[in-house]
Amino acid sequence: MITIQFAGAEKDWKTYQSLIPEALASKNIETVFQRDVAPENVDYIVYSPSGPVQDFSAYTKLKAVLSLWAGVERVVGNQTLKAPLCRMVDGGLREGMAEWVTGHVLRYHLGMDAHIVNPNHRWQAGTAPPLASERRIGILGLGELGQACARSLNCVGFDVAGWSRTHKNVENVSCFSGQDGLEAILRRSEILVLLLPQTVETTGIINTQALSLMPKGARILNPGRGPLIDDDALLEALETGHIAHATLDVFAKEPLPEDHPYWRNSNVTVTPHIASETRPYTAAKVIAENIARGESGKPFLFEVDRTAGY
Repeated sequence: MITIQFAGAEKDWKTYQSLIPEALASKNIETVFQRDVAPENVDYIVYSPSGPVQDFSAYTKLKAVLSLWAGVERVVGNQTLKAPLCRMVDGGLREGMAEWVTGHVLRYHLGMDAHIVNPNHRWQAGTAPPLASERRIGILGLGELGQACARSLNCVGFDVAGWSRTHKNVENVSCFSGQDGLEAILRRSEILVLLLPQTVETTGIINTQALSLMPKGARILNPGRGPLIDDDALLEALETGHIAHATLDVFAKEPLPEDHPYWRNSNVTVTPHIASETRPYTAAKVIAENIARGESGKPFLFEVDRTAGY
């Protein structure tokens, strides 16, 4: 019998308290799944970072912490955690992110805002966009979500490039890495999508210097992490017109304060952290699969590199 503790907010417990046991039962794994368990008896922790900060030092037989979130910045630096940490990547996260990114890339590419918001009823002939194959899209971050977005954009026909910390080979994507690669992808990206994890190295990666390298009139989508962007630098680039527009789904502080300049800027679209979220039904299956792998001695899915921070 495997003992699993749920560490997270009450609302998350209500969502998962039946889904995870059902997913484990389908794999013939018998478990005790509870919120309140003596730490020394716990084999796995299902972790929701919306709950309180956890002290893992008393969990002497812990085999893994399985996060329900894709982002692990709230726990990855926890010095009391010695067991493997796995982030969440489920089908719902991938599909939701690809849909949000593709939708807003198409919105920018087709110039849809000018027609949807047209109070003066101007007939703007001669404004047809180029073909998708002539539009250069850049994706910073080529993990599971970044690659899902690249595949979706490729299906439409866009010229897609991607950047990652270490070099990757992704079909139909021009791949860049390292500082020189970062500068190169910034220079070519008419629409830039931010899907990097939040680490010391990526915080503020879109700063004044980075923005200056982008083509005049470029657009930015950030469904990744709010702190990737230096807000003051972006607002300045929007003010000068060097960056034409930004659609932001994530912010350094959430909910975005009512007095934040982004709300008042006509060249910023704010969406309330809805680009992608964990779907409980599919997430429960990922949790069950990882526990099954742990019990059979197989490598965990989506295990975090604690040195890299993601």
